[in-house]
Amino acid sequence: MKLNDLASVRGEPLDYQKLTFDYVRHADQAAATPVRHPVVVIGAGPVGLALAIDLAQQQIPVVLLDNDNRLSTGSRAICFAKRSLEVFDRLGCGDRMVDKGVSWNVGRVFFRDEQIYEFDLLPEQGHERPAFINLQQYYVEGYLAERAAALPLIDIRWNNKVVGVEQQDEQALLTIETPDGSYRLAAGYVAACDGSRSSVRQLIGQESKGRIFKDRFLIADVKMKLARPAERWFWFDPEFHRNQSVLLHMQPDNVWRIDFQLGWDADPEEEKKPENIIPRVKALLGEDVQFELEWASVYTFACLRMDRFRHGRVLFAGDSAHGVSPFGARGANSGVQDAENLAWKLAAVLRGDAPDALLDSYATEREYAADENIRNSTRATDFITPKSEVSRLFRDAVLALAKRHGFARTLVNSGRLSVPATLHGSPLNTPDADAFGGRMVPGAVAADAPLALAGGRSGWLLRELGGNAFTALVFGEGEAAERSARAIAEADDGLRVLRVPLAEANALAAQRYDAQPGTVYLLRPDQHVCARWRAPAPSAIRAALARALARA
Repeated sequence: MKLNDLASVRGEPLDYQKLTFDYVRHADQAAATPVRHPVVVIGAGPVGLALAIDLAQQQIPVVLLDNDNRLSTGSRAICFAKRSLEVFDRLGCGDRMVDKGVSWNVGRVFFRDEQIYEFDLLPEQGHERPAFINLQQYYVEGYLAERAAALPLIDIRWNNKVVGVEQQDEQALLTIETPDGSYRLAAGYVAACDGSRSSVRQLIGQESKGRIFKDRFLIADVKMKLARPAERWFWFDPEFHRNQSVLLHMQPDNVWRIDFQLGWDADPEEEKKPENIIPRVKALLGEDVQFELEWASVYTFACLRMDRFRHGRVLFAGDSAHGVSPFGARGANSGVQDAENLAWKLAAVLRGDAPDALLDSYATEREYAADENIRNSTRATDFITPKSEVSRLFRDAVLALAKRHGFARTLVNSGRLSVPATLHGSPLNTPDADAFGGRMVPGAVAADAPLALAGGRSGWLLRELGGNAFTALVFGEGEAAERSARAIAEADDGLRVLRVPLAEANALAAQRYDAQPGTVYLLRPDQHVCARWRAPAPSAIRAALARALARA
């Protein structure tokens, strides 16, 4: 099937696991000299597809290369966080993912066979998206691929494997292997989104460093009808799998993900055999439950990252740049946020709106976020898989206390689940000059809220923001708000403005942004706060925009 054929498919079911894409010889392969493209993205997984779509929506043409001709095998990443869903909304496929996915907010933690507590990841009202959906990675990739097929500025080339990278002053020169032989492409910038075994990383002589944990886990995707709610259930040392941990998640299509801790001495090939998986599943579910084993894999915990995410004209995103243990769902979600961060900066540089130095901030911001994810993932792994008898005694004592004591629950760690990093130290932030409360500090991702707008229209704040441009949020009506609006127009009459009346219907937005009449928030194209004021002067707005574009 050709990619354009995929865009025309309507309705379910479409078996994304069996879908293959045709290799098509491109005119670039016959060129006497390498054809130059502004951006070449390597890897058509969730991160590479998201980056390509984001760039194309900003009118930047993209060549997307993949060394294979199909989507991911098996469910792989399944937990997509609220922030990723908000990014997918902006890319034009969020509704479809939420409609197909299993939405959930609640998690339950068990010690042996007793529930010790539950938690709600989104206890407050007034958010369009749930804390998480569970959706198999092949659906996410399929929906993104369909969206990419609808955008003429994206040129996807399947079975195009990058086998050489040569850095030059004004471009990178790629050697690409295809079924028709090799050819070369020149790229203004290269985005390496080619996964944990990144060939690009190896080709430029780089590596990911960090910690590999001596433990193994079995993933078993099981198809069955099970009368349990759409929640995350985590067991420490249950009777059915003693001295180990187990995680249970619901996915679409009556598929359930089960993770079994195995221990370091487990033989991965033996553990993947159905005759060894089925007894484990029956011990959890009961002998009478009917199920089919759909997919299985054994993995080892590792927390790794490259020293730097930018190397000249080559920028790394997703698993090619960093990797974390699966508990906490910080891998794919962090990769989607990498793509969001990189897309607007590449677009600004290529349009001439910002200097090349803006891309350095991609590296510093996402390295900071990767360190935060690795720190949380490492702590979770150490708690889930204690490596000494003293550590296990401490963990079990914490779990026993957690049923009745709130302080102990803060110590329990079954995987601190993915939330976007607040980029506190970003060089693109303008420090506050006015007093503010709340979490919407410079560097934070904008919080969603329901909105009542002029003309009786209602909506959601993040939907109204959209993306791909700097936006000024102006709160209130009356003279203070009008002064702020005039200051924005004087500073930059092309700056997008969203007016938010301080009416009762917008109370949540006002609370989350600590808004008063005339309050202004300046938001980057990736919906991060970069500056805020009570009553801005035009010069302050101009300076904040220059700083956010690395022009200061």
